[in-house]
Amino acid sequence: MKQIAIYGKGGIGKSSISSNLSVNLASNGLEVLLVGCDPKSDSTINLFGGKRIDTALDLYKKGITDPDKLVFEGYNGVKAVEVGGPAAGVGCAGRGILVALKTLNKDYYLEKGFDVVIYDVPGDVVCGGFAGPAREGYADEIYIVTSGEYLSIYAANNIVKGLFNLNVKLGGIIGNMRGIAKEEEKIESYAKEIDSGLMGAIERNPKIHESEIEGKTVLERYPNDPLNLKFKSIGSKILQNKKAKVPTPTIDEKIRSILGGFY
Repeated sequence: MKQIAIYGKGGIGKSSISSNLSVNLASNGLEVLLVGCDPKSDSTINLFGGKRIDTALDLYKKGITDPDKLVFEGYNGVKAVEVGGPAAGVGCAGRGILVALKTLNKDYYLEKGFDVVIYDVPGDVVCGGFAGPAREGYADEIYIVTSGEYLSIYAANNIVKGLFNLNVKLGGIIGNMRGIAKEEEKIESYAKEIDSGLMGAIERNPKIHESEIEGKTVLERYPNDPLNLKFKSIGSKILQNKKAKVPTPTIDEKIRSILGGFY
């Protein structure tokens, strides 16, 4: 069983990457669990036709603590959990992660025969409850989603600093591109700078947006689209990855130098 956590700047497309990776891994016959760690509870929404599932915290409040009752089955057989959190502006948003991970642990995953567990973690803050998948050892390795834009890579580097301080392994970088010049090369150059690698890059594609409008993954909405092959390729590289290591963060000036070298 492989457990991974996906981090990245808010709004960079982590949930889109996570859900599309999940269904494509499942299409290879793997048992996949997607754990949404965002208090907005929208990580798994595209597995259920745009509908939200009950969150772990909400179910706990009703006295439901059986882990089997926290897990729902979505498109292509992918199992899903939303940990949930307090209403916006009220309480600690990371608390749901800490609570849910005590119930959904490795023993449960092994008992249920999961091959892959993906944690979709909000934002670029590797602290408090949000650090749970990384710090507590629930994830074997971390993957960071970024575009080739400065602020996105800056945020990625902040995550790398957190992983370095926590002595947590980085599996690699996943590019979610915005359509800027030489974007994949920029992302790959940054990955090399922190002694990591690029697992693959998803090009800006209107079919992703169109699928999400319908509450679907690309595989469900456009099953024969070549874009699915890209997700399958990234998923395969993650499963076969043996090079995860604690990354070495770089400095802001070096990021600017890397990106500026492509103009």
